[in-house]
Amino acid sequence: MSKDPEFKDIAKDEIDLLDLLNKLWNSFSRGMEALVRVILHIFFFMIKKLLWLILSLAIGVGFSYLLKYSTERNYSSNILLKSNTVSNVEMINYINKLHTFCREGNLDELAAALSVNREKVKDIKDIQAFWIIDLGADGIEDYVDFREKHDVIDTFNIRMEDRFNIRVKTTIPQELSEIRDGIITFIEKNRFYQDQNTLRLKQSTDLLARINYEIQQLDSLQKIKYFEESRRLLPKEGGQMIFLQDYQTQLLHEDISKLIIQKQEIERMQTIYADLITLLSDFTPPFKPENGALYYGKVIIPLIFVLTIILLLVIDNRKRLADVYKRY
Repeated sequence: MSKDPEFKDIAKDEIDLLDLLNKLWNSFSRGMEALVRVILHIFFFMIKKLLWLILSLAIGVGFSYLLKYSTERNYSSNILLKSNTVSNVEMINYINKLHTFCREGNLDELAAALSVNREKVKDIKDIQAFWIIDLGADGIEDYVDFREKHDVIDTFNIRMEDRFNIRVKTTIPQELSEIRDGIITFIEKNRFYQDQNTLRLKQSTDLLARINYEIQQLDSLQKIKYFEESRRLLPKEGGQMIFLQDYQTQLLHEDISKLIIQKQEIERMQTIYADLITLLSDFTPPFKPENGALYYGKVIIPLIFVLTIILLLVIDNRKRLADVYKRY
């Protein structure tokens, strides 16, 4: 056997490493055995108490249906709007005043804001505006930020600036059309917004008049240049044609086309988006209530099931718990 000190150090390191691996494997094996024992205990406990657990599930389902039929049915629906005058930030904050009225139960202010009878707003549970999120900034709406969790500094998944969502919760879905009209009336009653919209339309009219004038001027210039070119190409003495440097009148076509496109866009805005707000998508009549049996069951059934397990564990271990209680 070599007596080289370096060899002895290497051999010692190998022994230490093997010992460490053995300890790790033993710890892992003991952990797996403990996990298997826990799983078996849980399995046999569930088998022994299967009747009680099934009974707890049945009680949870029964309570869910009881709450379903004993509480008012709430329906939820959404509309899609476009703000033509002010930014979405300002418009959403303004509309969410209605959400504040609903949350505080201020029926008088809510009725005044929507211009409806006070008795009708009792059926309204909530009115709230939300951002629409565009994933990937491709111009396609992907989801509504109902939870208001979107990161505003995210430049890849962005808030859409040309539309927003309004969610209405009510106990009478037949009144959704009246609520929609009330929301639009609430927006249009804002005097500041009205003045801004009037100014916007006036400025667009002035711009449209200027564009029409520019189109006429370019069209006249094009005709003059075309006439001058034609004269240069007329036969001269002796039947000869004199060719001078030609002016390409086609170069004006692109300028005229751009102005025409701009004109059409302004006319489109004045026709379709002339109001403060534009309805892009109306309410869809809700088919099922929002607070059905499943709505309550998602909370009640797991809660009763867990409480039943805890109660059964306490009953099975009541002697141990009593000893621990006496000890302390």
